[in-house]
Amino acid sequence: MNWSSASLKTVLPVAVLLATGVASWAVFALRTQPEPQASVSAIPEVSVLRVEPQTLRLNVQSQGVVTPREEIDLVSEVAGKVVQTHPALVAGGFFKAGELLLSIDPRDYDYAIVSAQARIAEAKRVLIAEQAQVEQAHSEWQALGDGEASELALRKPQLAEAQAKLLAAQADLAKAQLNRSRCELRAPFAGRVLTKQAGIGQFLPAGATVARIYASDKAEIRLPVSSEQLAFLNLPLALPHSDASLWPKVTLSAELGGSQHHWLGQIVRSEAAVSEDSGQWYLVAQVADPFQAIANRPPLVKGLFVHVEIEGEERSDLYRLPRSAVNPTQTVKLVNAEQKLEIRSVEVLRTDADSAVIKSGLKTGDRVIVSELPMAIAGTAVKVVND
Repeated sequence: MNWSSASLKTVLPVAVLLATGVASWAVFALRTQPEPQASVSAIPEVSVLRVEPQTLRLNVQSQGVVTPREEIDLVSEVAGKVVQTHPALVAGGFFKAGELLLSIDPRDYDYAIVSAQARIAEAKRVLIAEQAQVEQAHSEWQALGDGEASELALRKPQLAEAQAKLLAAQADLAKAQLNRSRCELRAPFAGRVLTKQAGIGQFLPAGATVARIYASDKAEIRLPVSSEQLAFLNLPLALPHSDASLWPKVTLSAELGGSQHHWLGQIVRSEAAVSEDSGQWYLVAQVADPFQAIANRPPLVKGLFVHVEIEGEERSDLYRLPRSAVNPTQTVKLVNAEQKLEIRSVEVLRTDADSAVIKSGLKTGDRVIVSELPMAIAGTAVKVVND
């Protein structure tokens, strides 16, 4: 039978499609099927910490800024021109207690002293003359008088006036000498100059600020402490005149020049009021000799920000755990004797950045899970790999 060209063009594509479909079905139907395997559930591996009761010192963390024990303005009490200054009267300069820091021209005050001394001499002369007249008045009255003499007749008011003028002249001298002494501004304590406002040749009115100075014998740090932290500190708050040894010690730390530095100090008092805004208490720590030269340690200067660890109370029968081992719901995960997961509630006494202190809920030898365990279901079998 003869096929026309048109018939071939129609039949051939259909035949090719049929052959391709049959081949694809054969490959799919005859392929090797994998044998089903039984599912194996993996036992989670955990790291545990076997706990023991401890006696812990519950130190309290705080922070603050270093301030001097005393900081004042050095003020001129008299007017005059500055004629001398101490070499240390510059920003950052050190001085000793009693050192002469600045002198004002004293000549006007020397003249006032001489003038007051002259008035005293004159008042003494007048007083001596008046005393002689009083004696004469007594003698004359006894010789010629009749009855009781009046005070004026005996010149008592004149004598009192002369005595008062002598006292006034002596007071003027004392005032002139006092003003003369105020021409010398001396350091009231050993310290350091913060800022300077006066120099040689400058005229200072009375009450002008010469410099801002502060004491260098002790540094102070004002430390905020919450009411919760206060429970861990043994503070003699109720004693108005408590012994300094009753207050806890502190350790200050600060990072300077890439190195960590430490200073030792002590709490010396608490402030008289609690902050109305935050409800915090404020304790004041002192560090003696903040500028003491120690190898590789910088001075404890004003304005330095420091972290402070305050020595707390010691308490027994406590358990310290990594903070990550305690859930926010105050529960911990344990491995019991049957190697299964147990979830137990505990009483957390306090937490800090790295650890949590447990007051109750644990016992000696408990194995607390300290590794990650995302699916924590009580009764799940676990495998301890690090005890």
